[in-house]
Parts: sequence; structure tokens; C-alpha cells
Amino acid sequence: MARTVLVVEDEPLLRLVLSDLLRARGITVVEAASAGEALDLLAAGVEADLIFTDVRMPGPIDGLELSRRVRATCPDLPVVVTSGHLESSLVDPGVAFLRKPYLPADAVSAILAIMERR
Repeated sequence: MARTVLVVEDEPLLRLVLSDLLRARGITVVEAASAGEALDLLAAGVEADLIFTDVRMPGPIDGLELSRRVRATCPDLPVVVTSGHLESSLVDPGVAFLRKPYLPADAVSAILAIMERR
């Protein structure tokens, strides 16, 4: 079964590296450079098995608000939030947290582990 991850990251190089590593593991990746873009993709019918999002991004919606909106409409959809400026205690229950800086391979391992539990 094909799996899809929506990677929401405004830093192009980081988004590219993570997306390429996921694709190398057989994961379909949809990329968004902002939370607003991610919400637009989801509203347009893009289906994801997991959302991986940074917190600080351009636009009025940050990764925490994206996480809240997604979980309000799809409570079973796993979300991984990443930040170098946020304490994990501020992330909503049921949402995974990965502190920046992280090794891209560690992010991939975390994503795969969460997807395997589903």
C-alpha cells in the first residue's frame, strides 16, 4: 500500500532533503512551503497518511495551528511537529514532536515508525 506524507517546511533545502529521503523509502511526498499552502492542498483533495510540519513559517498560520485544524477534522491523521524554538509541552496531546536541529535520517525514521503503527 502506498503511503503519502505531506511535508510542510518553508526552508527549501531542508524540505527537499527530507522529501528525497522519504521518496527513496517508497513514500509518496507532497510538499508545501507554508501551513496555508498545506491547508489549500488538503482542501483540494490531497490525501496524506501523515503530516510533517515545521512551526515557524511565513503567513498567518503556523505549524501548531495547522496541526490543530487537521486534528479537528481528521483526528486519526498523525501529525509530527518540529521546531527549534518551541517546547514539546506546547504541542497538543497526540501530536509527535521532533526538536530541531535534527538529522534528516532521524526524521525519516520517526515518520516511518509512526506510519508502521497505523
